[in-house]
Amino acid sequence: MTLTASLVPSRRQAIWPGVPFNPRANSLNLMRLILAALVIVCHAWYLAGAGEGPHPAGENLGGWAVIGFFIVSGYLITGSRMAKGFGQYLTNRIARLYPGFAVNLLVTVGLFAPLAYVLAHHTLDGYFHTPTTPLAYLANNFTLRIGTYDVAGTLAGVPYPGAWNGSLWTLYYEFLCYLAVGVVFSLAWLRRRPRVVAPVLFLGSVLVYSQVDRVMALAQDNFDLRFFLKLLPSFLAGAVLWAFRDRLVYNLVGAVLSAGASAGLIAVSTRWGIQAASPFLGYIILWLAMAVPAPRLILREDISYGVYIYGWITEQLLALAGAYRLGLVPYMILALIGTVPFAVASWLLVEKPAMRRARGQTAYPWLRRRRPITAPGAVP
Repeated sequence: MTLTASLVPSRRQAIWPGVPFNPRANSLNLMRLILAALVIVCHAWYLAGAGEGPHPAGENLGGWAVIGFFIVSGYLITGSRMAKGFGQYLTNRIARLYPGFAVNLLVTVGLFAPLAYVLAHHTLDGYFHTPTTPLAYLANNFTLRIGTYDVAGTLAGVPYPGAWNGSLWTLYYEFLCYLAVGVVFSLAWLRRRPRVVAPVLFLGSVLVYSQVDRVMALAQDNFDLRFFLKLLPSFLAGAVLWAFRDRLVYNLVGAVLSAGASAGLIAVSTRWGIQAASPFLGYIILWLAMAVPAPRLILREDISYGVYIYGWITEQLLALAGAYRLGLVPYMILALIGTVPFAVASWLLVEKPAMRRARGQTAYPWLRRRRPITAPGAVP
């Protein structure tokens, strides 16, 4: 039975009476791809010089997409942590995140920024010495914590100047969440009680974030701590949903009730309401992953990360070409289409091989040398 075929009864049952989340037959790749596309749509306003776009409940569309990413990551990463020792877990997490990120940095300073520099100066002379130099860009960003966004003064003439990739900043906080979950569930007592530990950690993180201004006063308004505290509850909400995975069923009624609960919590507080609503938002995403079909290719290949890390770059390249002058909607469409080749290349050439190697698998199984078929009893 194919993966697509196995989803068919689940989709019907996801309306009523409901189904448990199936880790082997779902459309989470599609959900993450939609979230990545939403980030591109959000950034189009900024990069086209068209304002800031919609801000539902005080959060722009990209912020909502990032929250969705963290919820899904929390669900999947918690399952990964509980299934593996800390060493293998950490190896897999680094392999999933870092190679694509590192190649993104290298391609930026080795291809995209030089192209922009030549367009501006008609020569590469001075490219390697103009602040922020390409080497400084790599050195300031290689730890996942983004320290600089510009390269050699390029992108000076676009509506949003000097920033080659404004999407990468979230990866640092995501990796911090990986470490937090990895360390917490290294303790045997906690590992055996995820249904207690995950809700306690989630509620504690929401409580801390509800007092974030007081915390920041003690931490001298530390930028990293503020954003970690903002995103951690959504990640832990995914952990809660994973902890109760065999107790939850996903159906339309639950999704509607979750939408109502989310709206209520957000209405109560624009400060911490989104964080508190994250488990309900996660329920909706997981329900959609069970209810909505996805093309077979998307089920098999996950380009969402590549779309996320190359979307901003694509939009800036289009801005260099003046595509934003066509209007906001054509600019968005061109950005979405133009990002796909970069994302596919990142997945097939970097991310997928790195993940296979981390798991001890052959990076390119179709290149394996096959043994010749011999007759029974023959000497090969």
